[in-house]
Amino acid sequence: MRPSPLAALPLLLVAVLATTGGAAADEPSARALVSESRAAMRNDPERSRLLAEQALALLARQPDADLQVLAEVQLCDYYGERDRPIAERHLAAAQALLPRTTRPALAAMLLGCDGELRELAGDTAQAMTLYDRAVATAEAAHDDDVLANALYQRGYLRGVRGELASGLMDLRRASDLFDRLHQTEEGLNTLLAVALLYDRMGDHEQARRYFENALEAQRSSGLVREQAVTQHNLGRALEHLGDWASARASFDTALSLSQKLAYPRGEAYALRGLASVSNAEGDGDAALRYAQQAATLLDRAPDERLRAQIALQRGVALRLLHRAPESVAVLTDALKVFDRADSRAESTTARGELAASYAALGDYKAAYEQERAFKAASNELLKRQIEERFATLRVEFETTVTDRENQALKRENAASERALAQEQLANRLRTVSLVLAGILVAVLSVLVVRHRRASSRMHGLAMTDELTQLRNRRHVLATLQQLVASGMPGGLFIADLDLFKAINDTHGHLVGDEILRAVAAALRDALPADSELGRLGGEEFVVILPAADRLHALRLAEEARRAVAALDATRWLRDRGVTISIGATAYMHQDDLGAILRRADEALYEAKRSGRNCVRWMPREAETVAIDLTAPAAEPGPAPDLPAQAAWQGTRP
Repeated sequence: MRPSPLAALPLLLVAVLATTGGAAADEPSARALVSESRAAMRNDPERSRLLAEQALALLARQPDADLQVLAEVQLCDYYGERDRPIAERHLAAAQALLPRTTRPALAAMLLGCDGELRELAGDTAQAMTLYDRAVATAEAAHDDDVLANALYQRGYLRGVRGELASGLMDLRRASDLFDRLHQTEEGLNTLLAVALLYDRMGDHEQARRYFENALEAQRSSGLVREQAVTQHNLGRALEHLGDWASARASFDTALSLSQKLAYPRGEAYALRGLASVSNAEGDGDAALRYAQQAATLLDRAPDERLRAQIALQRGVALRLLHRAPESVAVLTDALKVFDRADSRAESTTARGELAASYAALGDYKAAYEQERAFKAASNELLKRQIEERFATLRVEFETTVTDRENQALKRENAASERALAQEQLANRLRTVSLVLAGILVAVLSVLVVRHRRASSRMHGLAMTDELTQLRNRRHVLATLQQLVASGMPGGLFIADLDLFKAINDTHGHLVGDEILRAVAAALRDALPADSELGRLGGEEFVVILPAADRLHALRLAEEARRAVAALDATRWLRDRGVTISIGATAYMHQDDLGAILRRADEALYEAKRSGRNCVRWMPREAETVAIDLTAPAAEPGPAPDLPAQAAWQGTRP
């Protein structure tokens, strides 16, 4: 179930209402009514509808095309989940007004509304085309408000269609825009859509944590509609984890909140979830009651994909009740909708249930065909999930993916050999055997080429930290080993975020990840091009400074410390900034790699003991000259005694 649609509209309303022309006396009231209508959608949809209709009544006497389009869009949003013909009439009215509007990005909003209606009708291909046009239109208009929402809509639908990597890219772009526009609630909805992608990728536990954290924020903000959606999505994650008792509790809460809001589509989603739980517990009677209640609600809340999901649970319940013929008919209809919507995961599930129903009916030939299709779809879905996770998430590229590709290659080889043997037994024709052998060679050649390309991609990704896009530990340490072996001396320092565990514990890992990315960007900007910056792991970063002497290395470390301390962390942390502690050292020809890192670690520990937010130097045993950071680097003179450690300390937090 998607987090609330048209997420970017509130700030867009502020912008449009501030720039709309006209001086009619009623116009300020129309502006206020449209803004209040959108705000009310989160907690009182009926009031939202009334306010939008009142705004249109005022605008009928004192027209303003921009405001009228926004009011029509608001009503399209309301009726889209309740009465599709009425929603389409409001969309048509807005489209007729478009030539008289002054804001180009309003065209993108209408494309998004049209796309959502097509999506609810199960026509995801046409919906995706409309979302693509909405994104292009908003980008051409340089309107971040509308672009953020268009990216959100397209990213969510890409996830439904199984295009997880591209969907995640859209949602991350939308999240960045919402963050830049200070739209906290809309940004939270986008992160929930990301959590849905995690769920579709199979990382149900991570999705569950995201949903639970989001619920706390939504409760504190009083966002009732968003709570209903998130409770349902939490229930789906728990359903996938097999935690049926907790799933039932989440679906019950989602149902109660949706009934409070008179939100029939939300009620239908929650009832579908309760039907699934009842089926899992073997209670076909209860599951059938829930499914029938949900189907009745859809007469007022059109959503073809949801209707098919309900039919899927109804088909399972009918099989449990030994009504196999009805089960087959219902599941067949559901499968058609899933195939038309290009919803691969749900199509796969429906085929598996249909195979079981055919078997219960005694039609073993049909059961075998569906089971074979189910296995093929399952393998394809699994392969696609692996590829998407490979492109976007933290995966052990050289082992897991390679093993799975080898297994897939073996399965395909075995299948081809079996097919060839069966063909030879069937007709004994040498010519057919030669043709099949040629086909087999061609297939294997293509697979070999694909495997080599995948190996090349994996090598690049294996040297990159997925979160920060910096070089990872493997690459940086290999580079350091090469520099030491080449005989070129230089400097190295390790930077560690101060009190980072407290940030994760208090604000969550999503905020922690954003801070790690910001610190990585600040370090990259502060360091020279010839340095090597990478992430050691956790909150630690490492920097190699080829040919840098001690003074130069310490100055660069101080510049890096200041760059991080200057970050504006108010969007994440209200009571503190972000700082790093740095431990620096030098390396020479034939130096031991472990000794270099150990010296840097010791210097880092000293920086932590000294109060954090500072730089400390750990000399090599052979160093005998003290460092004076205030004197010019090239000025000659006698060297004083070397202290145990050289330090350059900034202001403590």
